[in-house]
Amino acid sequence: MESSSQDRNLPASQRKLQRAREDGQVPRSRDFSHLAVLGGGAVTLVLTAPWIYSALRESLARHLSFSAADVRDPKFMLDHLHTMTLTGAGISLGIAVIIVAIAVVATLAGGGWVWTTTPLAPDFSRINPIKGLQGMFTKKKLAEVVKLAFIAFFVLALAAVFIYYTLPSISTLVLQPSTAGIERMLNWLVMGCGLLLAVVLLVALIDLPLQIFLHKSELKMSLQEMKDEHKDIEGNPQMKSRRRQKQRELAQRQSLPKVPQADFVLMNPTHYAVAVKYEEKSMAAPRVVSKGADLLAMKIRDLAKAHQVPVLQSPVLARALYAHAELDQDIPSTLYTAVAQVLAYVYRLKAALQGRGPMPGDMPQPVVPPGMDPQDSRAAQAAYAASVAAKAKAAKAAAAETAGVARTEPISSVRAT
Repeated sequence: MESSSQDRNLPASQRKLQRAREDGQVPRSRDFSHLAVLGGGAVTLVLTAPWIYSALRESLARHLSFSAADVRDPKFMLDHLHTMTLTGAGISLGIAVIIVAIAVVATLAGGGWVWTTTPLAPDFSRINPIKGLQGMFTKKKLAEVVKLAFIAFFVLALAAVFIYYTLPSISTLVLQPSTAGIERMLNWLVMGCGLLLAVVLLVALIDLPLQIFLHKSELKMSLQEMKDEHKDIEGNPQMKSRRRQKQRELAQRQSLPKVPQADFVLMNPTHYAVAVKYEEKSMAAPRVVSKGADLLAMKIRDLAKAHQVPVLQSPVLARALYAHAELDQDIPSTLYTAVAQVLAYVYRLKAALQGRGPMPGDMPQPVVPPGMDPQDSRAAQAAYAASVAAKAKAAKAAAAETAGVARTEPISSVRAT
């Protein structure tokens, strides 16, 4: 069910803004483009007017000078007309190219470059009269009406004031020489156009941020649309879990070459295998360099035996490391003690094999905190927690008794004295 416009009170996400841009929906100000065309054209004419006047005057002087023989030759007159036409067309084309370039730059500055064919696709909803009536009562249409009313009123008021104050001086042009009159008339026209462009500039400065605001307002989203977009970006949770599982399996297979560098391998004994490495100078804690289950665990075991890496049996610790330790990262701090016990045994074993000490006995099974072993039952966790609490209570009582003895000892010695 599509959310109504009243529910869309959340700002548009970056993804929706990007999709709207790809569809050709970008905030553009028409008044900014009008200002560029009118202002650019006016400035171009003012700057190029002396050159255009000089070129046209020389062309007319050259082509309007002819003899009686030239008049009797129709081809000669046609050549003159053709040359003058090309001159005028060249000047007009040059000015047109400059104005078009200014218009394109202004359009790109207002909304950027967008290359899409979506607006060219047929959309029959545009000819729907009901939808057309609904589109007449939007914020954008209201802003357009207010803006046009403001422009019309301001231009009419400014034109009335300008004509009222300059009309007496213009009426005296008939009493002046033609050269001076034409110059004053041109100055009057330039001043009037300048005032008109000032009004368009003021409107463009207001309209450009207004169009950006209205564009973002039209693209506002509801909470449900936000959720749907987030779900679309993130994907199905089951598919995400499956992809992560595949990525973990791939990483585990790629970690097999690191097994010969490990200090020892822990087995479950057949379902899980974890290779652990520790370097005191470069590592803050032991790290799991390779791990695997089932067939991959067998490959890790065989590879370790082939490179004389100790393979030890510790089901609980192997399961805990497999479940909670990431590849090439420090093991969890809760497993430091358990792994340290195994490392101490491995160091004694390597020293014995090198003839630097006695051969150790069976490896002691390290104690793994509850909750770290995926196969721990709630009863086992509760029993472990109770034993930890009992040990803490006994330690506290022993500390209190020691403190009591320390307090009473000086008193007894004073009494004996």
